[in-house]
Formats: sequence, structure tokens, C-alpha cells
Amino acid sequence: ADLGADFGVMVSASHNPAPDNGIKFFARGGVKLADEIENEIEQAMGGKPIRAVAGDVGRIRRFSDAEDRYVVHLLSTLDVTLGGLHVVLDCAHGAASGISPDVFADAGARVTVIGNDPDGVNINRDVGSTHLQLLQQTVKDVGADLGIAHDGDADRCLAVDADGNIVDGDQIMAILAVSSKRRGLLKDNTLVATVMSNLGLRVAMEEHDIEMVQTKVGDRYVLQALNASGLSLGGEQSGHIIFTDAATTGDGVLTGLQIAAEMARTGKSLAELASVMTVYPQVLVNVTGVDRLGLAGDTEIDRHAATIEAELGDTGRVLLRPSGTENVIRVMVEAADELRARAAADELAELIKVRLGE
Repeated sequence: ADLGADFGVMVSASHNPAPDNGIKFFARGGVKLADEIENEIEQAMGGKPIRAVAGDVGRIRRFSDAEDRYVVHLLSTLDVTLGGLHVVLDCAHGAASGISPDVFADAGARVTVIGNDPDGVNINRDVGSTHLQLLQQTVKDVGADLGIAHDGDADRCLAVDADGNIVDGDQIMAILAVSSKRRGLLKDNTLVATVMSNLGLRVAMEEHDIEMVQTKVGDRYVLQALNASGLSLGGEQSGHIIFTDAATTGDGVLTGLQIAAEMARTGKSLAELASVMTVYPQVLVNVTGVDRLGLAGDTEIDRHAATIEAELGDTGRVLLRPSGTENVIRVMVEAADELRARAAADELAELIKVRLGE
């Protein structure tokens, strides 16, 4: 977006190991391509190769000050200094390694860094937002105020409080939505989240008179909803948070800065800020070996799920969702009591196996 380029390509396995690397495309303005365009590109890859000849061959020009421009942009989003905060950064041996430590230090924080020694194959290996144990231990060992975990391509951010407790994407959204509303920055007083976000997030938003729009699972659907209504904040439980005023997609470094800034702004610990939301026990069961397409229109499964949800009342929720890529149906149950949630999820999983087993 900064260069006004027509097209961008990123090599990424997201939060997965290096052998899973693929490519992400970005259109003019730094936005992800629509599904139908990505499908056309994928189909074209299987066709006859286009070979450039002679003067048609492209040229490579290095964008030498890209990192500096990015750092300046990130720092421009802050209205407070992070002086006095001790932050542990887990860079997942990935894209954040060369940026996140410098940004937090420039913002005034004291920084301890782990997971910042990429060698091309160790990305996300036992570090980052999907492996938080080392970050949790390091935060406690060095007496830091918080820990920030990125994933390999640095579009996600999860956090750890001073006692080593995980603060997930839902809690981060709750913190930032309440903060944005207080400062008059939450457009239309609305937060966008997916159907997988914890029931506690919806309850917290109701308590703070913030509207909540829910989308299908996937950051692209969150972004579509944000753009369609001109909203400013949305995200996923995984820590993929989107600030449309400052970015065109998820940015884990930006998210981490905003969490730390709210701590500096309020003088509260991360645990105090996270207490704005009560996390309801959430049980997820993946039912394999079933006809995922058969879920739609199965009245017996629908009826049983509705009965369980009615029994749970305002303190529970049931979500049945077929996988988009494999014959798996995901059963998610939330309840005030974890044992009740587990029992309900197992009960629905067994019914799905009986009804839709292949």
C-alpha cells in the first residue's frame, strides 16, 4: 500500500512449520485477493507455463528502506510511551524477528527477546503463538510485565500476563474494543468477530454497550465485514486482530503494541485488563469419518443441538460446523461448567457419527 504497487506476494506457512510454506497474494492497497480470483490463479498454475523472452523478462529492485518505513508507521499508531514496561517478545523465528524488538524498544519498553534466530527451517518450531510454554516461563523467570507471541508470518498476536497466564485473541479484542470505545475510536460502536469467538466476549460487549457482528471463521470474512460497514476493529480467537485505521490485514506487531499501550495508558496490569471478559469453558470435538455435507438439513441433529442449547440457556452455546477441506465436522459447546460442555459435545459427536458416519 505504501508504494502504490499493483501486486504483492508473500512466502508463508502462517503458524505452521516451514515445509508447509505456500504463497499469499495481495492486491493494490495491500488487501487479500477475493476467493474467486485466488481460485483462478490456482487453476492457471496447472496450465501451460508463460515464458518471458528477451526484453520481456522482469527486473528485481530491492526496496531497501521497507523495514524503516514499517517501523515508523507502527510507532505513529501510539499515543503513549511504553516506558516502564518490561516486555518479552516471542518472534517465532519468523517475520517479526527483525522488526518487533526494535519497535518495542523504540517505543520505550524494556525488551527481552526469544525465538528471534531464524535459520530458514526453524520457523514456529516450539515457539510462537501456537507454542506458548517457553514464553510463559520466560515472562515469569525475568519478572516481565507481559509477553507477546507472534506467529511465523507475524499477523497474529497472543499475550501472556505477568503470572504466565495466556490472554487469547478474544480477550485481546475485549480489551481493545473497550479501550477504543472509551477514547471515541470504535466506529459505530461495533466489534467484528467470528462464530468461534468465546461466548464471554459477547457477554462482555453487551455489558459495555458494544455491538458485535459475527462472521464465518477466517480473517478474510472478518475483513469483509469490517470493510462493508466501514468498521474499525475485528478479529479471531487465534489472535488475528485487524485495525482498519492502521492496517489492511492482521498485524501481530501492531496488536502487541496496542495491548502494551493500553497498559501504559491505564496503569493496569494485563491481568486486570483481561478481567473485562470472563472466558467460558469451550470444548471442541472433531468428528472424523463422516459425510460433512450431510450436516446441512439433518433435522434430528439440528433438533438435538437446539435442545442442548436451550438447556444451557444464556450461559451456553452450541456450534456445529463442517470443515471446508476434509470430511470432519467440528462440534463446539460452551457452558459455564466445563464438565457439562464436555458431556454435551461428546453426546452430539456420537449422534453425528451414527447419523453421518461413512
